[in-house]
Amino acid sequence: MARALIVGAGVVGLAVARSLAAKGHEVIVAEAGPVIGGGVSSRNSGVIHAGLYYPTGSLRHRLCVEGRRALYAFAQSHGVAHRRLGKLIVATEPGEEEKLDALLANGRANGVEGLSACSAAEARRLEPALSCTAALLSAETGVIDAPGLMLALRGEIEDRGGAIALATPVLGAERIGERWRIRFGGADAGVAEAELLVVAAGLRAQAVAVAIEGLDPAAIPPLFLAKGDYFAFSGRAPFSRLIYPAPIDGGLGVHVTLDLAGRMRFGPDVEWIDVEDYRVSAARRADFETRIRRYWPQLPAERLAPDYAGIRPKLTGPGAPAADFRILGPADHGLSGLVCLFGIESPGLTSALAIGDHVAASLD
Repeated sequence: MARALIVGAGVVGLAVARSLAAKGHEVIVAEAGPVIGGGVSSRNSGVIHAGLYYPTGSLRHRLCVEGRRALYAFAQSHGVAHRRLGKLIVATEPGEEEKLDALLANGRANGVEGLSACSAAEARRLEPALSCTAALLSAETGVIDAPGLMLALRGEIEDRGGAIALATPVLGAERIGERWRIRFGGADAGVAEAELLVVAAGLRAQAVAVAIEGLDPAAIPPLFLAKGDYFAFSGRAPFSRLIYPAPIDGGLGVHVTLDLAGRMRFGPDVEWIDVEDYRVSAARRADFETRIRRYWPQLPAERLAPDYAGIRPKLTGPGAPAADFRILGPADHGLSGLVCLFGIESPGLTSALAIGDHVAASLD
């Protein structure tokens, strides 16, 4: 079998490495940072998405639904903490009920299980603190311990003889005969060779791809940074399910997320930025409160505190339709043994195991 080098030890890179190791390949994961999952993978809401938002037939649809089913099974078999909480997507103003109808139709076309329309009264019976005119219940939505998931994936990789190289940024690569010659930095800077090369570097995927000799620059999509802030709530959560507003431009709206201990936070919003910046400004609290009170009018004042922020590696900018995952293999760019993944944002966590199998199959 071949040696495979995967660039990036986020949840997707680790899932790819797991799938390749399961096929018998010798796997090395090169991570620029000091820990696994220190980027996009550790700065999201940890939600397991059902798959109802994405265009039917798209990679985001197919890999989300397949990945969600695989993820629940993996979490169960590997002891990764998770809960199938369910989610209510709510309409709170004119025009939003039509959005829910469209989501329900799309979810059913996507083969998503456990979807049902709810009247305002039915939604309040489920969540008495909720205010809405209608809702859509997604029973298959849940939450997962993302760090625990990545540790389980790392364990499988290492059990199969694979290795994780931390603080090892990949600086470039070139094809020499039947192998890739890969340059890397860090304390032990040098070169490595591998038959297979997978770029799963999240926010840095484009920068790594640019440094691959022979890869047509036209094949590398642009990168747009969409920052999302989260605010934590101090007090007992009034909800037992996740609560989402109707989708907005660039994201799914400021929603209620519950962690596995039942603590509640709100987010993310969408802020288009030019450089990475993870600071959360307390000045955004007022806007969060306004958005939250649309579906929870009883939100107490001064109970939100800045928590953390994440940045999504988007392929389209403000006002443009959300792009599909871009997974480019040899059939797309003509370079043997190379796969590049771009724009793996939500539902990337949910889709990770399916993405891993998809990439492994493309390299057969």
